[in-house]
Amino acid sequence: MRHYLFKILALFFIAYSGAQNVNVSGNVQDNSGFPIPGVNVIVKNTTKGTVTDFDGNFTISDVKTGTTVVFSYIGYVTKEVVITNSSKLTVQLVEDLAKLDEVVVIGYGTQTKKEITGAVSVVGSEAIEALKPTRIEQALQGQVAGVNITTQSGSPGGGSTISIRGVSTNGDSKPLILVDGNVIEDLSVLNPNDIESINILKDATAGIYGVRAANGVVLIKTKTGRKEMPITVEYSAYAGFQQTTRKIPVLNATEYAAIVNEAYAAGGNAIPFTDLASLGTGTDWQDKVFENAPITNHNISFRGGGKKSAYSYSGSFLTQDGIVGGSQSNFTRFTNNASYNLDFLDNFKFTSGLTLMRTNKKNLPENSNSSVLFNAINMAPTFSVYDENGDYTLAEGLGGEVINPLAQIDDTYDRGKVMRLSGNAGLSYNFLDHFTAQSNIQFNYSEVSSKVFNPIAYFGSGKNSNVDRSSVTENLDYYKDYTFDAFIKYENKINDIHNINLLLGTSVFKTTGEYTGATGFDIIDNDVANANLEQTTDIENRNRFTGYNDKFDSRLLSYFTRIQYDYKGKYLFSGVVRRDGSTKFGPKNKFGFFPSASIGWVASDEDFLKNNSLINLLKVRASYGVLGNDRIGDYRYVSLLNGEGTYIFNDVELIGLASGGIANPEIRWEKQKTLDFGIDLRLLDNKLDITADYFKKTTEDLLVAPEVSGLLGTGESPYVNGGTVENEGLEFAIGYSNRVNDNFKFSVKYNVTYIKNEVTYVDTNTGFLTGGSFGISQPAPSRMEAGHAMGYFYGYETDGIFQNQAEINESAVGDIAPEPGDIKYVDQNKDGVITVDDRVDIGNPIPDATMGLNISLDYKNFDFSAYAFSSIGNEIVRNYERGQQLTNRTNSYLARWTGEGTSNSFPRVSNGATPNGLFSDFYVEDGSFIRLQNVQLGYTFNEFSNSKISKLRIYVSASNLFTLTEYKGYDPTTSNGDPLGGGIDQGFYPSAKTFLLGVNLKL
Repeated sequence: MRHYLFKILALFFIAYSGAQNVNVSGNVQDNSGFPIPGVNVIVKNTTKGTVTDFDGNFTISDVKTGTTVVFSYIGYVTKEVVITNSSKLTVQLVEDLAKLDEVVVIGYGTQTKKEITGAVSVVGSEAIEALKPTRIEQALQGQVAGVNITTQSGSPGGGSTISIRGVSTNGDSKPLILVDGNVIEDLSVLNPNDIESINILKDATAGIYGVRAANGVVLIKTKTGRKEMPITVEYSAYAGFQQTTRKIPVLNATEYAAIVNEAYAAGGNAIPFTDLASLGTGTDWQDKVFENAPITNHNISFRGGGKKSAYSYSGSFLTQDGIVGGSQSNFTRFTNNASYNLDFLDNFKFTSGLTLMRTNKKNLPENSNSSVLFNAINMAPTFSVYDENGDYTLAEGLGGEVINPLAQIDDTYDRGKVMRLSGNAGLSYNFLDHFTAQSNIQFNYSEVSSKVFNPIAYFGSGKNSNVDRSSVTENLDYYKDYTFDAFIKYENKINDIHNINLLLGTSVFKTTGEYTGATGFDIIDNDVANANLEQTTDIENRNRFTGYNDKFDSRLLSYFTRIQYDYKGKYLFSGVVRRDGSTKFGPKNKFGFFPSASIGWVASDEDFLKNNSLINLLKVRASYGVLGNDRIGDYRYVSLLNGEGTYIFNDVELIGLASGGIANPEIRWEKQKTLDFGIDLRLLDNKLDITADYFKKTTEDLLVAPEVSGLLGTGESPYVNGGTVENEGLEFAIGYSNRVNDNFKFSVKYNVTYIKNEVTYVDTNTGFLTGGSFGISQPAPSRMEAGHAMGYFYGYETDGIFQNQAEINESAVGDIAPEPGDIKYVDQNKDGVITVDDRVDIGNPIPDATMGLNISLDYKNFDFSAYAFSSIGNEIVRNYERGQQLTNRTNSYLARWTGEGTSNSFPRVSNGATPNGLFSDFYVEDGSFIRLQNVQLGYTFNEFSNSKISKLRIYVSASNLFTLTEYKGYDPTTSNGDPLGGGIDQGFYPSAKTFLLGVNLKL
């Protein structure tokens, strides 16, 4: 009996030893060691569990050893841990790449990506972090299909133009940009480190924002704290230098002198250089103006939250010198961004944000025939920087435009300052279970000041830049706007199959501005220290003689409604109706009605695909809608007294007001009709992501200002609805992301966009509109005309080089008689004479296709990323050569025609009159390129014993590392951003190649 009793007790002891109960405690962190509050900690297959506290800590009592505890949190991969003893656990959750982008901001709300029926693209903070851009636009290029960024200038603080799915209008084609719901016009006010995500609405679903959304919508969400989040401090900084990506190859002194001698001899003149051997290479003027320019940036942020509140603050300071002129073209930006959110009650919430930004910019002349780079290209290499007296050498004999670029830099004093205050506040109240009432107000206040000092200066005989009387101009402009939105939402899920979301709201927008300033003359001692209006004479008010309005006031009133419905999450519908009213139009046309709708089918939720191991998501969607655009000047439907008039009273001439721009009371909304068919596909356990779209945008009733007869008046041309533009294209994006194991993950993403742009109708007397400039006193080279792309280049087609007089005798020629070695132009109309009627389409500034390739690799603590962008099929006009007798030339002239059979592509040189300077395809080049946008390598330290540091990352980065292109100019991304006149290079300030060393620190 005792023997059996002993066996029973032994079995109990063994059972107790194998499954004893323990108390389980520990801390849950993200992959950087940061604690995560609110994580669900559940004993598997039971209801027993808890939630991590403010510091990520948890405790579960009386847990059997050998059981499994499950840790789950939105946005992270669920983790299971088998309990073996009572030791304190440290559990690290890994971000779930397939879920991070599920919730997308779509306008007055959010949706999961699965529910979206429109064409929406998302750029996360990871991509922005990897690029380290000084401006947000730099982080979008190559990241999103259908979005093209053209750089207006590579100078510090220089702007960019964002085009979404092509150029849709001849006027303002910028998208609507909203930052936390706040309308902004200039992305320079933002610190890229503050961005959490960028969502881009590309189709008719942007219609929820109504007016100004016709060109797409960019929604930016900034980083904030979250409730029950311990205060965290992040510091990041980088420093480095910038340099030009290239110099335009021009002639050295010996080559230059030889070609100048040849040109003079061809013109029957005595040669100016008699001793070529003594000249050597001469002065490299581009080498003199280009510099290795420093750039530094510092950011610090504080984020956290309590039980019912969340807060954040960030501050940044950026300073950047220019690769042209160095500190003489410096840009600095100081940004403060704060937010505070509070839940008064569970159903009553308050949100707010405030941003203060200041910038200072030193400007140098750029992107024109008076720019520093234009002068550096054309300045004779035989001139030294200084003369024998130590003064800057005068650019004698080089025409009226070209001057010594170093003298120009030293003589330029052009300063600009911007102070911008932006804020938002909102209240939301949930009631009756399914209703939410919400109101938001946003405001912007800006002060933009500038000061330009023009001292008495002499750059050479007959120079346009010579100043005989010193002056200073001081301007101060004020801009104010506010947006008030109020809406009610109804959200309900009926019987778990009908999901309904209704929105009804109104929006009010008002923007005003005031322009002040004056110019004063005769600066004491011609010294910048005395350059202020108080110490000048003959002060002229800025607006007195210009006929320029010193104030503006524009307003919008909108009503909108939206319904979103889905059945079982498979059949999706969204419809929007918006009525917008604008003060830009007269009483008859003030309001416009703009509907849009979209549908979607989640085929992967059907029974025949639901358990498919290959397809995780298959969604087909379509959208169509009409959006409005009102981007013209204020009150152009009425006549205003904003012109200048000269009147005689008692034999005394007086300056007064007169009628300004010619009115057109019939102008109405510009309308864009947008069609989109798309497919979203996720495969292989969400590792492979594919999106494809076909779109067609037709913009009708374009607001254009055609040339009019002087009989109608002398003011600005009236606006009319006189054009139609179509953009038709395909977008395709594919990405593969995989976490191979705990140590290695990678992703590869590629996107491509094909666009055909065509003007189908222009209602003017001539049938076209013109823009841009080329050379001196030549017709505008850019046109908007039916049957062609917007802003196409209109000039002469060439047919080689005349080799002998016999060819000339048998060919059509123009007013200037050609000689052998001159360009041969095609007689398009076969009338035997080369005239302006022989000009044709010789190029298109809009690319046929754009592509982006993004690669990222993470191995243990190392991370690597690379981004590339390509533009294919666009042309650029080369207009940075002055063409005077003694100005320098590019080294292409070394392949010039020097006799019969020597060249059939590059003309002779001569200082006499030739027809070679006419705008033709000789000056139009292929602007296609592939650019390595950014390469970055980093290493993260995330184990610090007895330290408050939770993460430390150091990295090296190179931006704009190389560009593959056949274009001969500085930068193939050149553009001034204008639909008419873009793509003309007048010595474009190139985007800099940048090398950075940086650090990211989390406490």
